Amino acid sequence: MSADPGPMGGERGAVRGIRIAFGVSVLGAAGFAVVYSVGGNTQLLGVGLGVAFAGLAVGLWLWGRHLLPSGGYVEERPPLSAPPQQRGLLAAAAAGPQSPVRRRGLVGMFGLAFGAIGVAMLFPLRSLLPLRRPDPVTELRRTAWRAGGVRLVTPEGVPVRADDVNSQTIQIVVPEGHPKDGDAPAFVVRLDPDRLTATPAGGLVAGGLVAYSLLCTHAGCPVALYEQTTGRMLCPCHQSAFDLLAGAKPIAGPAARPLPGLPIEVDADGYLRARGDFTAPPGAGFWSRP
Repeated sequence: MSADPGPMGGERGAVRGIRIAFGVSVLGAAGFAVVYSVGGNTQLLGVGLGVAFAGLAVGLWLWGRHLLPSGGYVEERPPLSAPPQQRGLLAAAAAGPQSPVRRRGLVGMFGLAFGAIGVAMLFPLRSLLPLRRPDPVTELRRTAWRAGGVRLVTPEGVPVRADDVNSQTIQIVVPEGHPKDGDAPAFVVRLDPDRLTATPAGGLVAGGLVAYSLLCTHAGCPVALYEQTTGRMLCPCHQSAFDLLAGAKPIAGPAARPLPGLPIEVDADGYLRARGDFTAPPGAGFWSRP
């Protein structure tokens, strides 16, 4: 019996091709693990996993096609058992250095490729373990304000002083260092304390300053329209209205929850800082309903 040399240029070329295929499999598995670790997109994850399995499949195909015996063999009457001498020769051939299944370290390369894929598969399993991280619902309830002491800055990054806020318009703010967090935008406005009919959820500081989430509690649109005369915030998406003089409770439209308040304070330099996170989850709250 002899292996089919095939189009690979003989046994040496077949061995080289198998090693390359298993090496590609290892690289594909490593790429999958790296992309998953850095939070890459699903397309790159699919490419890495596909390359890993394709390399393993090609290597096994080349191994079976070019190194293992092939062909048809016919015996008129196969013996019931091989003679002891024949069994000894077969065992020596299978265990020897020229064995098609142990040849030139290919078993080690196969084990490396298969093991790399196995290790890469452990990375997605990590997502199922808590690892001291909060559950997704808890993460949705938290924003960058939760650290406390975070300065209120404009979307352009300019720190906001208490004296900069007036009663004619709102000042949109974001947490310093987190300008692009979609759940963190808020607004600050100065209200007349004598007109309040309910205590603001986040408190009242510095002569009537209040802060609320900028996201409508219906669908998460920004409520950026302020009526100074009525003290109301309007959402242009679905016409929800919130009465800031009554704790930002909804008074019109589909919104059913008040705007979450943001507790703030004035530091020694006159700048506004958050004392903690929003008093309730910001934006649409349908995900938290039972």
